[in-house]
Amino acid sequence: MIERKLLSILKILSLMFCLLGSAVSSAESVTGLSDYPLGSGDLLSIQVFGEDELSVELRLSDAGTISYPFLGELKVKGLTTGELGEVIREQLSDGYLVNPNVNITVLEYRQFFIHGQVVKPGGYPYQPGLTLQKAVALAEGFTERASSSKFFIVRDGASQRESEAANLQTTIYPGDIINIEESFF
Repeated sequence: MIERKLLSILKILSLMFCLLGSAVSSAESVTGLSDYPLGSGDLLSIQVFGEDELSVELRLSDAGTISYPFLGELKVKGLTTGELGEVIREQLSDGYLVNPNVNITVLEYRQFFIHGQVVKPGGYPYQPGLTLQKAVALAEGFTERASSSKFFIVRDGASQRESEAANLQTTIYPGDIINIEESFF
């Protein structure tokens, strides 16, 4: 009798975890949370359930790598958190752990940079939902000589020649370089 009840409870819990997993997957695909490509300077939290020595905080090197216990140096630049979690899970499953549960979280995004006609040019911590208008506010606003329409962005990984024209509602991403031009009138 007790065994049947335990078996029933285990089946219900198993079903709940399956449903929870599919809900999380659909939430990530709708919100795009897992689409963020990791880059040099990002600070990650890697958690392996039940394995404290494998749960660490690491910053991506300038080469886009991390040094992870047991696995050594891993090239992770350009991977999403979900892809990195799968890489670590697969490698830990290969002789270290049985079915490891890996969770990756971005604790701190790499900086974006703003220069030109703003009060305090420089590098600033990226915040999800950042627009050019918010980036200018973080840099304490425009100078008196700032153009009201000549804004350019060089996206992370692009060359200086590949700058894009932007407006105040343009989305800013980690590693972007923003230039606010001077107005001549």
